Amino acid sequence: MATRRSRGDGGLHWDEARKRWIATASLGYDPAGKRIVKRGSGRTKTEAKTKLKAIIRDYEDGLAIAPTDYTVEQAVNDWLDYGQRHKDGATADRNRSLCRVHVIPALGARKLRDLSAEDVDRWLAEKATILSTGTLERLRSCLNRAVKRAMARDRIKRNVVELCAVPQGRPGRPSKALTLAQARAVLVTVEKSRMHAYIVVSLLTGARTEELRALTWDHVDLVGAPDADPPIPPHLAVWRSVRVGGDTKTRKSRRTLALPERCVLALLEHRHEQITERRQAGEKWHDHGLVFPSRVGTPMDASHVRRDFRTALKGASGIDPAEWTPRELRHSFVSLLSDSGVPLEEISRLVGHKNTTVTETVYRKQIRPVIQTGAVAMDGIFKTVRSRTAGREEAQER
Repeated sequence: MATRRSRGDGGLHWDEARKRWIATASLGYDPAGKRIVKRGSGRTKTEAKTKLKAIIRDYEDGLAIAPTDYTVEQAVNDWLDYGQRHKDGATADRNRSLCRVHVIPALGARKLRDLSAEDVDRWLAEKATILSTGTLERLRSCLNRAVKRAMARDRIKRNVVELCAVPQGRPGRPSKALTLAQARAVLVTVEKSRMHAYIVVSLLTGARTEELRALTWDHVDLVGAPDADPPIPPHLAVWRSVRVGGDTKTRKSRRTLALPERCVLALLEHRHEQITERRQAGEKWHDHGLVFPSRVGTPMDASHVRRDFRTALKGASGIDPAEWTPRELRHSFVSLLSDSGVPLEEISRLVGHKNTTVTETVYRKQIRPVIQTGAVAMDGIFKTVRSRTAGREEAQER
């Protein structure tokens, strides 16, 4: 006589309507007291039993059993809808666009449980033929976070995306820096432009575009305290940015920068022009106290700054405005200071970097100068008796 299965062991029966074997597992009760029952089906008893064992194994591992038809698209959409609430609006929109264009069409129909590392590797390799390495890294990050969120909610056991490396993609647009001649040409060209003060401050202080867009007049001191001990020069306090929460990119990015005289003069003129704009706008003016607002006082977004910046550059000798962006003024600041012999550590402090690595590898664009410090010091330590001329003549004779 056949023995009855114990409660929780599951069951196996033939479904005549579906023409399939059905495996059933009872997994306890939900908070409302209703029994939790999961089913798996197969064309054979073995296939159905295998699915039943997987269900029971997941249950014993403490995993809630996700629907077997839960797809990559559902996981990605769940992350886009609920996992980005702490992200800046522009970042969230960019991630949504990347997922809609590249992730969901290629992998969305794949069941999340069936997604393999080979699938992700193949997908990234295909995208590497048309996208830059930076975009590939963002794509992998989006998929990784979506699967990680699903894993945290017991939809899947492990995250295979973390096992996959990002391949080398197409070269991206390289950042550039103005030469000294180009920088002088730019400063002359933009003198009559509404962006004059913005460009001067960005080029001569190295402030980020996101920091200048959030800069307010109460953080700018155009007089300083010359009678103080020690004297305090005119300065601006880089304490805010347009990032979420209004804080700067890093803790070291919060800094106070002395203003060159050219910046002071440009900002004084800019403040007078802003008063005229406020008067002309009348009731349309929305006062946010910003140093670089729109023509009606509202904050400018990145596209507005980029458009006005390129308009201001028209006519600059040897410069195509379409090939330059506002952030490259910051790159130019670093390169020009480095060319002038300012130590890299000091430049890193001025631009608010955590260390000198990013300053040197990303921002400094000029050809590396010959490092002479060691040779000069050693010449002083080991003084030679013979003159350099005699040494060269002896070498030629040999």
